[in-house]
Amino acid sequence: MPVKGMGLRDIMAKEKGNILDGWYNLILETYPPESRVFLKKKSDQFANPIGHTISASIEGILEGLLCNGAQEQMAVMLSDIIRIMAIQDCSPSDTILLILLLKRTLRDTTRGYVKGDQLFSELLAFEDKIDRLTLLSFDIFMKCREDVFNLKVNELKRSTFMIAKRLKSEGAETL
Repeated sequence: MPVKGMGLRDIMAKEKGNILDGWYNLILETYPPESRVFLKKKSDQFANPIGHTISASIEGILEGLLCNGAQEQMAVMLSDIIRIMAIQDCSPSDTILLILLLKRTLRDTTRGYVKGDQLFSELLAFEDKIDRLTLLSFDIFMKCREDVFNLKVNELKRSTFMIAKRLKSEGAETL
């Protein structure tokens, strides 16, 4: 229900819990059903580190957006959740989707409030910030994937070196 004099930030602050719950649940929908049950138990960071990291990260991201956080701060908050997705071999589109799901959650949560042109303009401006965050997410994802690739290449190099060293010590100079 719209409240006279409330801006979008006021509404979002009031509905922050609902926005976070809705966003988290939409993110969980991107996981297989058997993983969702486990990830719903997000409170214990030791029993469920992935669920806890996702929950803490999206809360930090939303708070950063609400408080006009610097891009460097947002990158730190994004990197934790995106690193998980990159290591899990999620596609870039699946990873970027998690940021775009915030737009859907925000629209669903604020639907009853956004009636006038002013709030609609504020919502569009906020969605522009989410779009910029989406682009930043892609950059972070690609850096994480590059790091994972480099780790695999270095491990392969070490393994090859160890095999060559072992063959040489056993007297097999050529293959």
